[in-house]
Amino acid sequence: MNIRSKFRFKRLAAVSAVVFALSSAGLYVLPHYATAATSPAEVTDNTIHYGPPSFADLAQKVSPAVVSVIITGTTDVPAQMGVPQLQVPQFPPGSPFEQFFKQFGMPGGAGGDVQREFHAAGSGFIISKDGYIVTNNHVVDHATDIQVIMDDGTHFDAQLKGRDPKTDLALLKIKADKPLPYVQLGNSEKARVGEWVVAVGNPFGLGGSVTAGIISARGRDIHSGPFDNFIQVDAPINKGNSGGPLFDEQGQVIGINTAIYSPSGGNVGIAFAIPSNTAKTIIAQLETSGKVVRGWLGVQIQPITADIADSLGLDNTHGALVAAVEPDSPAAKGGVKVGDVIVSMDGKQVNEFKDLPRLVADIHSGTEAKVKVLRQGKPETLNIEIGTMPDNGVQVALAGKQSNNDSTPRLGVYLAQLTPEARQRFNVDKNAEGVLVAGVQPGSPADDAGLQPGEVISMVNQQPVKSPEDVISKVKQAASEKKSSVLLMVEKDGMQQFVAVKFAKA
Repeated sequence: MNIRSKFRFKRLAAVSAVVFALSSAGLYVLPHYATAATSPAEVTDNTIHYGPPSFADLAQKVSPAVVSVIITGTTDVPAQMGVPQLQVPQFPPGSPFEQFFKQFGMPGGAGGDVQREFHAAGSGFIISKDGYIVTNNHVVDHATDIQVIMDDGTHFDAQLKGRDPKTDLALLKIKADKPLPYVQLGNSEKARVGEWVVAVGNPFGLGGSVTAGIISARGRDIHSGPFDNFIQVDAPINKGNSGGPLFDEQGQVIGINTAIYSPSGGNVGIAFAIPSNTAKTIIAQLETSGKVVRGWLGVQIQPITADIADSLGLDNTHGALVAAVEPDSPAAKGGVKVGDVIVSMDGKQVNEFKDLPRLVADIHSGTEAKVKVLRQGKPETLNIEIGTMPDNGVQVALAGKQSNNDSTPRLGVYLAQLTPEARQRFNVDKNAEGVLVAGVQPGSPADDAGLQPGEVISMVNQQPVKSPEDVISKVKQAASEKKSSVLLMVEKDGMQQFVAVKFAKA
């Protein structure tokens, strides 16, 4: 069963609901705790407490560094919402009459959408005395204004320094006239299943709240992105806790609370946090350049089942099976072949196929890496110069004054070269020419316009395109001409139609 049909994973930014929860835990011997003052956490309390767990000292010392993140944003809603609809004739897709009705906002057209303001709340935590704050990307997505509220009620205007949708992390900056309390990112690799953890955040917009639980599992993949590696916890975490810290018993941040599994939308004891070790490299890049640059190999991979292992003569199911090699990619130049099993990347083992994207992404572009493969059952070592992951995604832009410096208009569509492998994977017609829509971001302009994965974009503003770079270039051109939307010729199953995709409001 597909995990998306089996589970419902909820992002945790809160809008307007109030829920109260009460939890209890068993006996435990507490260690000493650290401080969240104007210097890194240090052990200050040597008292050993017996009896039911008390996290009072820990909560008191780290809470000053945890903040509420309040955003104002805009989103598109149909202009005709709540208004009686006129009955209009149905026209063939792409006809001039259909475009006319879309342009003037008649039923069935995207042209009638209007901007509506919304407010939302999340959490974050200060990691430096000069005011850098970590939160989730989905907390600040679509924001036109970001406010930060300290534990003592002090308000700050926040600047977005950078964000990374692939790991759902964002970095904010506030300015204060004195050093700020902060906490440190700890070592999530040392976190063990069964250890106590404490979450501090802003559930349902209530402000600073503390909950506790244990680590339930590690390395969870909830299919939210290519680098899933979540810590699962049973601490009561709800909407609004997004972006807040998950502390270990020493007051170190070992995770950033991001998602929950919930049939109802509230806490049921299954929550997920981004490991701090993942966040460290991302946050460092966002602070330096405002964006994340990842290593790139250029292969399509799949897991190795027991049947595949048996057919390949392998002793186990470890590694990543290469299903396709992209032309002119580092992998192609380095000699990787379809059917190779990648078992090691730059000295680190690839136990599961999902390990490979994370390992490659962490290698700097231009670095020569030793890639160990099994080819027809025999081990080989390839020396491959890692490239830079192409940034072919054109995502929703952050509107208003918080927009970053990236000049690319963002539509929320992920693009890919139309390779033979891609044709086979998405069942694309052999005669179709253009650029593949590999993914569409939910709630984006592309999603609103009805674009779907597997469709092929053959023209942008009536000019043919053959690569993702062509699409990006022509979208930029349309934006520079102050157009409110871009016209795409989209093909699927042999049918072509024009689709107008709006730019996010700036």
